[in-house]
Amino acid sequence: MCGYSVIFVAKIGDHVLARWAVVRDIAAVAWAVIVLSCKPSTWRPPVRAQLGRQILFTGVEAVWVVVAIAVLAGVSVVVQTQLWLTRFGQTELLGAILVATIIRELGPLFVNFVVIGRSGTAISTELANMRVLREVELLDAQGVEPMIYLIVPRVLGMTISVLCLTVVFIIVSLISGYLFGFMLNIASRNPAAFLNAVFQSVTPSDIINLIAKTLIPGMTTGIICSLEGISIRGLITEVPQATTRGVVRSIIALLLISAIVSVFTYVR
Repeated sequence: MCGYSVIFVAKIGDHVLARWAVVRDIAAVAWAVIVLSCKPSTWRPPVRAQLGRQILFTGVEAVWVVVAIAVLAGVSVVVQTQLWLTRFGQTELLGAILVATIIRELGPLFVNFVVIGRSGTAISTELANMRVLREVELLDAQGVEPMIYLIVPRVLGMTISVLCLTVVFIIVSLISGYLFGFMLNIASRNPAAFLNAVFQSVTPSDIINLIAKTLIPGMTTGIICSLEGISIRGLITEVPQATTRGVVRSIIALLLISAIVSVFTYVR
């Protein structure tokens, strides 16, 4: 019996050490991206072009998807919040509830899911295919640093895009929710009063929470998907596996980061 206990504890220890190694690698790449992005020598024309393409695909082309989700969230969350608070005579809580649901949680969470589903899969697949076709080795042989050319612009492009898309989500969801509530004769006739109730409920902690829940998961997703794609051995059968691992690990990282940020931001 004692032998089985030792084996069980050993397996737990191996699992913890393996997960710690993954976290350590992600942190090391994140630090390298930050350091390299601060160096002017990094931003040569090809790297700037890669960054622009990544922002175009991850941010600009995803705007309409985020807008559609934001409208649905505005109708389902904002309208119902106004309806029930009006019925119970608690309209003074409108701003605090909308800040807690839309700005603190739903906005960053939904946008990160969209980015993981669209761009995370694309990055893992693209880099994995480059490994299969030996394009990464070719870049290295030509004196092009893969870290600078392949990873830095993708990670930064995803990070910037997540932040901008989250701001778009918040604005659209609040506006659409108010407009639908107005049409249903639920919302206040004065849009300034609605916006004032929301903005007065926003605290510095909410701003910190929003920035942390967009920049950190966005960068983490870019790093995880890049590492999963570029670390395969070069077999074509590994491409879908790398993509799946990138998505699953990005979602797990997103939920963990969101939970940790919420605890440190709001639990006193």
